[in-house]
Amino acid sequence: MEYCLYKKVLPRSFYAGDTVTVARELLGALLVHESSSGLTVGRIVEAEAYLQGDPACHASRGMTRRNRVMFGPPGHAYVYFVYGMYYCFNVVTAAEGIGEAVLIRALEPLEGIPLMCSRRRRRTELCSGPARLVQAMGIGKEHNGADLTAGSLVVCAGEPPAEEIVTSTRVGIRAGADLPLRFYLSGNNFVSRK
Repeated sequence: MEYCLYKKVLPRSFYAGDTVTVARELLGALLVHESSSGLTVGRIVEAEAYLQGDPACHASRGMTRRNRVMFGPPGHAYVYFVYGMYYCFNVVTAAEGIGEAVLIRALEPLEGIPLMCSRRRRRTELCSGPARLVQAMGIGKEHNGADLTAGSLVVCAGEPPAEEIVTSTRVGIRAGADLPLRFYLSGNNFVSRK
């Protein structure tokens, strides 16, 4: 992974911790995808935690074919289809057997911006929203279950964020909507919703 030669790929142990802590600590990390089309890199600026006992979590009713990846080893991608037209990207967290994950809601584009623009067919709002960032980064259903500690799609350590971390309720859900499990970088122009 060329981009990560001077950046450290986050180890599996990073994802095995408490899901809320992982969601906060992912802020400032770099999502890196080296595809046949080229390299794209974005800084994570917004994330939401989804816990197994949380009614908004896909794993709240137990393991299914759709959410099986969430119960597997931490540090893998959970990619799912939503609204019949979009994919969303999550990182699996907690110990194996516990169905938890962190939804990546927004990225600050850093590398491969022309490729992101081409994929999105626009020059603005490239990665400010979970479906937008998946499209811009070239992530699809084939990445469901991908090991984020090795391969072409990884998360690398970034610089600790200088911005304040804001905690709020999650976006676009009904069940569990009052839980303070959304985290974003204050003042960052790439956050999906302030």
